[in-house]
Amino acid sequence: MARNDSSITHGDNGEWLQTRPGERCLIRVSAMDTNGAYSVVEILSSPGDGTPLHVHQNEDEHILVVEGIARITYGDKTFDAAAGTAVVLAKNIPHAWSNPSSSPLRMAVTCTPGGVEEILRMIALGGDTDMGALSEKFGVRPVGPMPPQQR
Repeated sequence: MARNDSSITHGDNGEWLQTRPGERCLIRVSAMDTNGAYSVVEILSSPGDGTPLHVHQNEDEHILVVEGIARITYGDKTFDAAAGTAVVLAKNIPHAWSNPSSSPLRMAVTCTPGGVEEILRMIALGGDTDMGALSEKFGVRPVGPMPPQQR
């Protein structure tokens, strides 16, 4: 990935972050690498893992399912996205995803603009994290528990 200073980042730079039980993330491209234009995070999700229903106030999410099946709730729709499927989740629309299968789920998530990926680093490294403050700082607002069809 070319950066403004003409350096290149390679696939395995960085460290996997344990963001919750059942989920690990690797920041492949940070907003710092793109002057804030976008970020790319690889997510590895265990069977049964998922996010609660939430809204991004600042960025759109572009999900590419690399391996496995992602169950996506987007607004009032819920659907399964198999490997090779790309899904766009627009900001300000409630959404969630989960791994409904008995196999790992691997996704590449691009956020435009970037910056929200830093919440993952703070969660993984923070220990005593104030989720309300992080939600406010990054504009990611929980709007409900994991949808019943996600579990």
